[in-house]
Amino acid sequence: MQYEPAPPTPDPPTTRRSPRAMLARLESAGDRSGRVTHTEHLPARAARYSPWPHRLHPDVVAAVRAQGVDRPYSHQAEALERALAGESVIVATGTASGKSLTYLAPVLHALLGPPVDGRAPTALYLAPTKALAADQARAVKELAAPLGTAVRHAVYDGDTPAEARAWARRYANLLLTNPDMLHRGLLPGHRRWSSFLRGLRYVVIDESHVYRGVFGSHVAQVLRRLRRLCAHHGTRPVFLLASATAAEPGPGASRLTGVEVGAVTDDGSPRGELAFALWEPPLTEAKGERGAPVRRSATAEAAELLCDLVAEEARTVAFVRSRRAAELIALIARERLDRRRGEAVSSYRGGYLPEERRALERALHSGELLGLAATNALELGVDIAGLDAVLIAGFPGTRASLWQQAGRAGRAGQGALAVLVARDDPLDTYLVHHPEALFRQPVEATVLDPGNPYVLAPHLCAAADELPLTEADFSVFDDAARELAPKLTARGLLRRRGAAWYWTRRDRPSDLADIRGEGGPQVQVVEESTGRLLGTVDTAAAHTTVHEGAVHLHRGTSFVVRSLDLGDHTALVEAAAPPWTTSARDVSEIAVLDTDLTEQWGASRMYLGSVEVTNQVVSYLRRRPVTGEILGEIKLDMPPRVLRTRAVWWTLTEDQVDEARLTPEILPGALHAAEHAAIGMLPLFATCDRWDIGGVSTALHPDTLLPTIFVHDGHPGGAGFAERGFHAAREWLTATRDAIAACECESGCPSCVQSPKCGNGNDPLHKRGAVRLLTVVLRGIAPPP
Repeated sequence: MQYEPAPPTPDPPTTRRSPRAMLARLESAGDRSGRVTHTEHLPARAARYSPWPHRLHPDVVAAVRAQGVDRPYSHQAEALERALAGESVIVATGTASGKSLTYLAPVLHALLGPPVDGRAPTALYLAPTKALAADQARAVKELAAPLGTAVRHAVYDGDTPAEARAWARRYANLLLTNPDMLHRGLLPGHRRWSSFLRGLRYVVIDESHVYRGVFGSHVAQVLRRLRRLCAHHGTRPVFLLASATAAEPGPGASRLTGVEVGAVTDDGSPRGELAFALWEPPLTEAKGERGAPVRRSATAEAAELLCDLVAEEARTVAFVRSRRAAELIALIARERLDRRRGEAVSSYRGGYLPEERRALERALHSGELLGLAATNALELGVDIAGLDAVLIAGFPGTRASLWQQAGRAGRAGQGALAVLVARDDPLDTYLVHHPEALFRQPVEATVLDPGNPYVLAPHLCAAADELPLTEADFSVFDDAARELAPKLTARGLLRRRGAAWYWTRRDRPSDLADIRGEGGPQVQVVEESTGRLLGTVDTAAAHTTVHEGAVHLHRGTSFVVRSLDLGDHTALVEAAAPPWTTSARDVSEIAVLDTDLTEQWGASRMYLGSVEVTNQVVSYLRRRPVTGEILGEIKLDMPPRVLRTRAVWWTLTEDQVDEARLTPEILPGALHAAEHAAIGMLPLFATCDRWDIGGVSTALHPDTLLPTIFVHDGHPGGAGFAERGFHAAREWLTATRDAIAACECESGCPSCVQSPKCGNGNDPLHKRGAVRLLTVVLRGIAPPP
């Protein structure tokens, strides 16, 4: 729970240090000179307060004061006033600014109020992760303790036992759940939840900035289904959203919910001093593909920094990009630290069993853990109070996520240290040498498209199963629904009777929509010798992470995958400790289906449209864990996957090829290098991650009959990322060219044009040719007005 902190008690001098001193010690240890490329010092900020809204129930004010909050911050008071007046509102302020109070206080106020028209008031809380819902349940329990039985809260997720679910349906007036359970459980069974829905006053959407891309588009349609059923039961709930700082939070929240949402963005909370360092690992003696120089991995560098900080009793979380990296950092730290401190380090990631997650969350809250290597599951609001430092191993994809992770340090108001450790990647390398792109630019706007037909169609089927679908309902979902309903009828998914559409099949329509875009049931990772379930992997990721021969890490123990059965959704593994990690390689082909937008750039043209991508994992590499040195490549025989999605692409003419001095021998490598770098840089302009997008380049594409570079969304139907690239083409391709040109390597490396997921083994690549190619293309773009 995020409240105004009580005055801090002095800590022993060994456990509280200034962020500048911590950074100085990290820099001076060993041979680390020159690794910090920039340090941004954010000064402390004093709090601004306002009085409690006069209409807020006095018992709620008393309960909050009992938690040590005498008066609200200015932004809290503004949000409370709007919520109590019946206005949907989003609070988009910094980490630890007390956003939870802005929705919990109105919710408790409503639950203490009398029934309206015989309907007892209820409220719904939605979190993107189970851990966050569980964390908020603890906060609600503490805050509502003085209110007695007036507040009956319950967690309702996939880990909730059957008897607890039955109690929640009968008695709970505050339900804490996630969009998945709303989609698959509550909405299809809305008749059993009728008394809850009839009294629904508030819907809370926590960490709403997470709902972007395909996931955000699915959640937007789940919320429209909820609003439709609420209207059927006679209610119109108010939406209360909490978000990390984001561009245009009001319009983004309105796209997500489908209702008008006001925004509160002027942060009145205090902030301790933050030293934010940009850290570039050194070059190693190892050589990568095609003899390219290789930097020390961000994972190895972050593991070493975590060891140094934990050795000084500094409470630290290292945020990483992947489950594998979380396990690897924790393993390295435990091996290098003494026994006592080593036992105070752990990993935290998705795919753990429920009891493992709960135990780690308890250890975090108790202070038992000193160091943690975590995926972004801990970025999303789980309250980690009193951290001294945060390490961020690789840019997390968006500035919003970067600041959300960095804000986990210093949550009790003290000074803190944040360090972004760059990966050997074009975007990370660009950012650590262009700090203005992080510290002088606003955070991104949320990108989502509720009208994506791949998203909308299954939700129309689910809605028709919940209540017959009528013409009047189409405006609730999206204008495209009018065209989709007849198509779904023709496919036999819906049946029209009179003026309404019905779901008449025996299977569950909610199974048609995979709201997290994971592509089907989870693949179970099973220890072959014992039959023990170790965890799960998303189906979409199984091809690249648990293929035969893959090294799989779980709770600090390494396993090797012996077989992957995609039909049975099972990967069998056995414990082993090979001196390498593995990374899959794939190849792609692309075909243009439709072109929606075209822009002339002198002789070049930029296009936006729909494409079909055929992708196949063909091999995997064995690498040394610390240096990334390649030890060998092993072929695989995996089935291809076909994806219909959205793409941005641009072409060059023969004259432009000549102008850029690209001979037939150089052209394929120049296109390939420009494609890799463009993919690496797009996350700076769209709220995506490098792994959310893909690309293909060719010296003669059969659909354009010209040299062409494609960058496509990695989700069915698209996620809006390619469209952002199309509309930000000048800035995007300029940054791409500059990032390649500024790299000090001779002929291309992972910091500029090599890609970690290239199916062609990063061959051919021509770094200088890519710079000349992009320079010629950019000459044709009209200057900004």
